[in-house]
Amino acid sequence: MVIPVLDQAAELDTQLGAVTAQQVRLPVEIVVADNGSKDGTAAVIARWERVDARVRGLDASAQPGPAAARNVGVAAAAGDALAFCDADDVVAPGWLDACVEALAGADVVAGAFDFGALNGDQAAVPMEYYASHFDFLPAGLGANLAVRTAAFREVGGFDQTLRAGEDIDLCWRLQLRGHRFESAPRAVVAKRERSEARTRRLQLVSYGRHDAVLYRRFRGDGMRRNDWLTLKTYAWLLVNAPLTVVGRSRRRTWSRAFFLRLGRLRGSLEHRVFYP
Repeated sequence: MVIPVLDQAAELDTQLGAVTAQQVRLPVEIVVADNGSKDGTAAVIARWERVDARVRGLDASAQPGPAAARNVGVAAAAGDALAFCDADDVVAPGWLDACVEALAGADVVAGAFDFGALNGDQAAVPMEYYASHFDFLPAGLGANLAVRTAAFREVGGFDQTLRAGEDIDLCWRLQLRGHRFESAPRAVVAKRERSEARTRRLQLVSYGRHDAVLYRRFRGDGMRRNDWLTLKTYAWLLVNAPLTVVGRSRRRTWSRAFFLRLGRLRGSLEHRVFYP
């Protein structure tokens, strides 16, 4: 298991409590790749190393970004299967066992996300996320992904030049090389949203910019623009813009779509593609 972390001491402590409590029949190692934390993350890792011999911290600060940190973690891992989760989320009971079970018939598997438990909505139903909005191959997120080690190394791991979308890029490269993708709906992770509005907006812009990168990379393999969805989205943004003053929920939904599309426009200009 590989967990990248950067300045998330409190969240990592909670996540390590959840991952060390996983019940699985196979030997497990938990590699925490510290991407250069300046808070108390190192102390949290050191404490867990003393508490549980399966936990091992690594210095992954040489290159910034979760892709680089995960690759450092994988390089130190000894198992024939890899499970990835993020430091600021919380894996549900049975998560790792469900990943292992799904990998029995696949080379890369993606689990489901509970977007409510850590964000004030305890009644939220876990959702499967397989990047279907790209109208291309399915993909999962690095916050809930499992891959056979041999397949991961065959394609060169995560692309460290990407600061977002590296997980989708990995899933697509694996499938284009003939590796099998499967869903693991029982492998649930509670996903934590960014608490600050400005941080969320910057994250969405980054996602949008890297959507354009993915389009430039994979259009030759069959990735297509969904122009009808694009038109509907911009029309929806225009019609609903005045309604953002009505309520917080409506405003956040509108803001998410707006800043993601803003990122796509920026990415289109930066990478000389048309993916709005």
